[in-house]
Amino acid sequence: MKSIAIVCILLFAMAASADSPKPRQVGSADGQPVFEFELSNGRITAKFLSYGGIIRELHVPDKVGVKADVVLGFDDLLGYLAGHPYFGCITGRVSNRVAKGKFTVEGKEYTLATNNGPHSLHGGAKGLDKRVWKGEYVSDNGVKFTYRSPDGEEGYPGNLDISVTYYLTPANEWKIEYEAKADKATPVSLTQHAYFNLAGHESGDILGHELQLMAAKYTPADGTLIPTGEMRPVQGTPFDFTKAKPLGKDLSAAGGEPIGFDLNYIITPGRKWPALAAKLKDPKSGRTMEVYTTEPGIQLYTGNFLDGKNIGKGGAIYKQYGGVCLECQLFPDAVNHPEFMSPVLVPTKTYRQTTIYKFGAE
Repeated sequence: MKSIAIVCILLFAMAASADSPKPRQVGSADGQPVFEFELSNGRITAKFLSYGGIIRELHVPDKVGVKADVVLGFDDLLGYLAGHPYFGCITGRVSNRVAKGKFTVEGKEYTLATNNGPHSLHGGAKGLDKRVWKGEYVSDNGVKFTYRSPDGEEGYPGNLDISVTYYLTPANEWKIEYEAKADKATPVSLTQHAYFNLAGHESGDILGHELQLMAAKYTPADGTLIPTGEMRPVQGTPFDFTKAKPLGKDLSAAGGEPIGFDLNYIITPGRKWPALAAKLKDPKSGRTMEVYTTEPGIQLYTGNFLDGKNIGKGGAIYKQYGGVCLECQLFPDAVNHPEFMSPVLVPTKTYRQTTIYKFGAE
């Protein structure tokens, strides 16, 4: 009887393994295989790469049930390896900018790789977006990516063990859970850099999309997009999205080189956590997206630097304002601003962050 029970258990395990989803190898980078993972909740479907933790596709229905892929990206891995403006990837160790690529932690100054004029952007010349992560399915609706960033990578101190888990929930949410631990004090601020176009990734500009931000203040920046340290009210400025308005309405008044929105907003804390930070709507398709996060900031970026040189999925040409990013984060250059929440992670603590993009139609 005991041998029969063992055989039954083995047969059950083999059957379960056969039914488990398998990632698809799509190429290699840095001599390591890269896999694509697909998730679906029966209504929305997403595809992710173990290179950079990239979301390559996200298919969402409109108000009459017609699905469209609402994130910018490429048909294959080669498009990402050729270089791109952070389409759909995890950025860090520190997302956004670190001024002059320098910071001091525990009395020691560190110098980072600079890749945005004099500044370090999104982790440096080869940040987390250009690394091969280990990926594995963790449930029917989840995939977990892990990566060890070694001591000194891009100039950052300490070994940093990172996990980012993506879920598609029954509530039509793309839920992202971040976790990291370090063996030395080091700044950490991770985010997802998806470019959204709720009309469909190939549908032209997003200037008709209506956006509301639950943010009464923002952090003004200088001409190189480094925060001044101030926290100003948005009221009476072109940056006021406390009531929903088209992204194109005050675009010219927002200024910048090139013109457009590219700034950090301070999220007004909500009663629930993660807090509702943003609502985005495409009036034509009726698709909507709500953003919830545990982070204090959200970067609004309207694809100002897109210039038509990126040929995306299906031959789509991604021109200026072709997608909008809503990046949940700690404040830019916070490691150099004691008035901001500190991004420094110490060995006795665990970095945790949750961000949710919830989709609907109306």
